[in-house]
Amino acid sequence: MNRSLYPTIEPHIRRRLKVSNLHEIYVEECGNPEGKPVIVLHGGPGAGCNPAMRRFFNPKKYRIILFDQRGCGRSTPNACCKENTTWDLVSDIEAIREAFGIETWQVFGGSWGSTLAIAYAETHPERVTEMVLRGIFLIQREEIDWFHNGGCARIHPELWEQFLSPIPEDERGDMVAAYHKRLFGEDEAVQRACARSWARWEGATVTMASSPARVQAFGHDDYALAFSRIEAHYFINGGFMEEDGQLLRDLHRITHLPCTIVQGRFDVVTPPVMAWRLHRAWSGSKLVIAPNAGHAVSEPGIASALVNATDSYAG
Repeated sequence: MNRSLYPTIEPHIRRRLKVSNLHEIYVEECGNPEGKPVIVLHGGPGAGCNPAMRRFFNPKKYRIILFDQRGCGRSTPNACCKENTTWDLVSDIEAIREAFGIETWQVFGGSWGSTLAIAYAETHPERVTEMVLRGIFLIQREEIDWFHNGGCARIHPELWEQFLSPIPEDERGDMVAAYHKRLFGEDEAVQRACARSWARWEGATVTMASSPARVQAFGHDDYALAFSRIEAHYFINGGFMEEDGQLLRDLHRITHLPCTIVQGRFDVVTPPVMAWRLHRAWSGSKLVIAPNAGHAVSEPGIASALVNATDSYAG
């Protein structure tokens, strides 16, 4: 039986944290101030956090910290990719931990949030008590090519044609590069059209049954520009890793930590093979495959498994 999310809650702390001369990030705290600390890492990169993310944790037992990563959500400047790398975000997570006076915490992240969670934990393993990861994305070239260079097109050919449409045929061999050129070009109308197209492609494929309302929300100008620019910036730079496969290379630094991995069986954005590889390399991890779910955290089987996981670590 699927578990329900915990009731809607509001933050009791909202604050802005200046993390560089350029960037200021939005951070909030919910739940029990004396509870078990957890840091919640949203996806994208560039998606921002939302109120539903507070509801995966028992608010009587958890001290829940959420934030909008550089350049997105309520963080400023919006859609800014300067001083915006994986390792800047890892540094920001540490800045939040110190600002809130937290010694150690659980790390919870899905999709790109799982990437960032692993990168953070491998950098600061002594600060992590356990990990809950969903929709595994290890930012390897094969994953980027799968979703943005034609793999997923075999499953959603009609949506893929829409994604191709802003790009001339002679540039379609590398869609990330083609979109990146336009998203960072000087023509604002082209920027926004490509941002909407990039974001709608993902919005249409994250769930098993495509939701017109979700696609429309992803395509909203303010959201789409930050989402598409930051994703393209990270993807064209290989996530700012030293080498392809770095997160698996350095996994030995964190395999002593308890970890639950939740993955949708029919996830076409981050296919289950990466969750399986991570689980096989992390001998003590627990892998939960949600049988009737795609990629989105809102899929009932995924949401239920995540609540079960956080309950199991609530202490």
